[in-house]
Amino acid sequence: MRRVLYFLITNLAIVIVLGIVLRILGVEPYLTAYGLNYQSLLIFSVVFGIGGSFISLALSKWSAKRLTRAQVITSPASETERWLIKTIGELASRAGIGMPEVAIFPSDDMNAFATGMKRNNALVAVSSGMLRRMDKEKIRAVLAHEVAHVKNGDMVTLALIQGVVNTFVIFFARIIGYTVDRVIFRNERGHGIGFWVTTIIAEICLAMLASIIVFWFSRKREYRADSGSADLVGKKPMIGALEALKASIQQPHLPDQMAAFGISGTKKQGLKALFATHPNLDDRINTLMESRYPDYKP
Repeated sequence: MRRVLYFLITNLAIVIVLGIVLRILGVEPYLTAYGLNYQSLLIFSVVFGIGGSFISLALSKWSAKRLTRAQVITSPASETERWLIKTIGELASRAGIGMPEVAIFPSDDMNAFATGMKRNNALVAVSSGMLRRMDKEKIRAVLAHEVAHVKNGDMVTLALIQGVVNTFVIFFARIIGYTVDRVIFRNERGHGIGFWVTTIIAEICLAMLASIIVFWFSRKREYRADSGSADLVGKKPMIGALEALKASIQQPHLPDQMAAFGISGTKKQGLKALFATHPNLDDRINTLMESRYPDYKP
């Protein structure tokens, strides 16, 4: 219930902010009594598509902490927390980024994630289950993977791709809705229920198709982050971490809004694989095994 509440609050805030932006810009309504104002529709689509995506990114650290109940470590209270702070600090320094916020979130799953709008002000969080069930060498490799995400700017790139995709979905869904309303429902003036129903259906269908592009990039960035981890700590520890995740009986259970940011995702096959946020663990392991990185790097 708490996750749903935070999700609704976040999205309501985004809608309100973007509505104010449109008013400030003086954008006229894209729906008129005589048809669509394509210029206004394009501006509306860009503001809500790209603007909404980047506002979500700006709020990502705040949202992630509340969705996962992650607790940021401000004053280490145990040897594990001290080790975590020190390790991430060393990895961030080697990667050439600022020290991220470090957090632990309560979960029996072995998982971790990184998020944030800026490379020098990110958040890296690890589950309590991973700290209990995985040895330090493998955890260090996972942390290096998350630091590599931050170094690569994956969160910003993903937000940009999502924003562009959203823009096209919003724009063409309303054109389809308008066309159906005019041609099939023969609504000559204004816009009727046919426009709204068709637009909603078109948005859902187009968003599903467009998400294939977003998920494709999400999978590609995991390979890059694996390579980044191998560059920082050597490929053997990262392979060991992936094998430990593969051997884990439990599937990762991050909130849907955070699924793309975890170290691994739910295994999918067939057409469902097109909508997977993460590549198959076997493929990731094989790719690392065939890579040029040494087995160990001090």
